[in-house]
Amino acid sequence: MLEGKVCFVSGAARGRGNGRAIALKLAEKGAHVATADIRFEDAQAVAEEIRALGRKSVAVRIDIGDYEQVKKGFDEIKRELGSVDVLVNNAAIMTNMATISKMPIEAWQKEISVNLSGAFYCVKQVFDDMVQRNWGRIINISSVAGAMGGYGQCSYSSSKAGLIGLTKTIALEGARSGITANAITLGVIGTDAFYDLPEKVREKITGRVALRKEGAPEDVASIVAFLASDEAKYVTGANIMLTGGLDLFVF
Repeated sequence: MLEGKVCFVSGAARGRGNGRAIALKLAEKGAHVATADIRFEDAQAVAEEIRALGRKSVAVRIDIGDYEQVKKGFDEIKRELGSVDVLVNNAAIMTNMATISKMPIEAWQKEISVNLSGAFYCVKQVFDDMVQRNWGRIINISSVAGAMGGYGQCSYSSSKAGLIGLTKTIALEGARSGITANAITLGVIGTDAFYDLPEKVREKITGRVALRKEGAPEDVASIVAFLASDEAKYVTGANIMLTGGLDLFVF
């Protein structure tokens, strides 16, 4: 389905994370995959898993919030694998938990730089090549916090809401050049970060979900693979809610 396509997945290092699941799913569909993360050794481990599937892969160490690192990383990927056909902006941080009045400016800037500016930096590296080839897929991973807000999560919520606006603009600018752009808004997904929470907290969170359970990284990966394929060639500018009904009125 994606035979021979070159894919880039940011935030691909965590063992039980969305990025790793996405990278492996794209490889299973026939793609060559670049794994990018600030945790380089872990990104290398995922790249090795991809090569074991018979696909090409390269790991790159990138701080997504640093434009020069992004540019250098994509130059390396282009040398090793070729131009990127499918861009998945998955990397994000949620380290700044503070109310607006107590939020340090530096913490706000850091989260915005990684979660939102970083996605834009990556798009800048691939967009013109996609225009020249008249084919491209850009998929941004957002969060329900961007749609619903989050107490003490001003910077995270703002960055994830911004990703949806960025996605729609990319879709408009790429529509006549064979480029589609879509967002996936995630609710509660069973990643390492989720299982690091105390059990009682996890139960409280999933109690707000209509389906009464968390999703799996593989659920995210399946939607990404669909959006990356020609089966989704008429889907662009969409914001797909993968929340298990968290965004519904649940009682």
